[in-house]
Amino acid sequence: MVDNHQPIFPGETGETGETGETGYTELRRHEFRKNQVVLVDGHLTTNSRSSEGGVSARAYRDGYWGFASAPGAGAAASADTTARMQRQAEANARAMARFGAQPALALPGGTYRGEHVFHGRAAWSQTEAVQYLAELHAFCAQRFPALKSIRMAMTDEHHSKWLRTSRGGESLASIQRAALRITFSAEAADGAPVELADSISCKGSFADLPATLDELAPLLDDLHRHLMAKREAVPARGGHGVMVLAPELAGMLAHEAMGHPCEADIVLGGAVTRSLLGQRVASDLVTMVDFAHTYDGAEIMSPVYVDDEGTPAVDAVLIERGMLRGLMHSRETAARLGQPTTGSARAYGPSDEPLVRMRNTVILPGSAKLADMIAGVDQGYLLMKTANGQADSTTEFMFGITLGYEINGGRLGRAIRDTTLSGSAIKVLQSVDAVSDDMYWTCSGYCGKKQPMVVSMAGPALRARAHLGGQ
Repeated sequence: MVDNHQPIFPGETGETGETGETGYTELRRHEFRKNQVVLVDGHLTTNSRSSEGGVSARAYRDGYWGFASAPGAGAAASADTTARMQRQAEANARAMARFGAQPALALPGGTYRGEHVFHGRAAWSQTEAVQYLAELHAFCAQRFPALKSIRMAMTDEHHSKWLRTSRGGESLASIQRAALRITFSAEAADGAPVELADSISCKGSFADLPATLDELAPLLDDLHRHLMAKREAVPARGGHGVMVLAPELAGMLAHEAMGHPCEADIVLGGAVTRSLLGQRVASDLVTMVDFAHTYDGAEIMSPVYVDDEGTPAVDAVLIERGMLRGLMHSRETAARLGQPTTGSARAYGPSDEPLVRMRNTVILPGSAKLADMIAGVDQGYLLMKTANGQADSTTEFMFGITLGYEINGGRLGRAIRDTTLSGSAIKVLQSVDAVSDDMYWTCSGYCGKKQPMVVSMAGPALRARAHLGGQ
């Protein structure tokens, strides 16, 4: 727990602002460091280490927010700096009142006091990271001599956020994430280049990745096998049909297509979900949750115990057995919509304001077996990997598909060329007739919404109907 006698900001002992129902202030000291190493065909192309720190203040006065930030971390985050940022934030909030009077909300949300830091293995130096990738490249080059190119990128980042609020909250929260992405390239039968990538990710730093050669060999073998199948890939038959979405795609569908429209600030901006609360948006087999920090009794990949407004983080049940039940909230959106807070307001960098963001967005597993789901398809596709995804507030989405196979008579057929999957997430989820009993987790990417954000996502396999692009 936070020691009450040791202030979060060195030298600061004063109050952080008003404690009334409609007056609110928060102070955040944020330190952020990131390491990246990239090897292309055994050649080191990136070897970077960056760090950033700053102090920010946010004040709610007379129905408006004011925000101010300044660079500096550690000893640089002096009492003078924090006091100056607080005064500037309050002045900015009052300056906003020139746009016209508006009701001041009684901001809900509790108070949190505590510390949460992941303690993993001793961190590698940049030299150790470079040496590791060089060894991994040599292993792949020897094991798969037909490859034309091998690219490897390893990234880790560590965020520490000390927060104090005018309601008595004091907390230290951290997000620590590491990821390794491996891309294999080969030449197709017609001479065209083909490539395929896979990633692993974890809490912690490079040293915490499950990345010994013995641990990675099965993943590398699968990646190579699928790439060889893509060398003989055929175009997909375009149109609406039955798709078995592997767990990786189900996680993306949960995050992009339904997760963003369930962020309450997007709902207030006009998302279709506002009018659908309490209504059916998916089949009875679909339950979707944005978990705060724990799943099935274990801490998950991007744990959030307290958000960047000092609100205790709780799970947000978004879809329950097909019915849209809830949203993800900040203090303000919860007040505007008259709903409980979820502790979902987060800021990526020291100079960013907190926005409503996903944390660990999941479609819960069902009871079917993936093999049986495939066997039940007369004609369709198994879609396994996606390169990217985008969606809008209507839940319309489009994902790039980088690995898929035909299904004919319940059996897997030829690999298909890169294509796109699109549709309405609501219509796709309403068509789900099978959900597998397995689960795939990843925290290797970023969520984009004005600012990036570290998130994780997970899902089982889903069988549904959607539109696949053709030639």
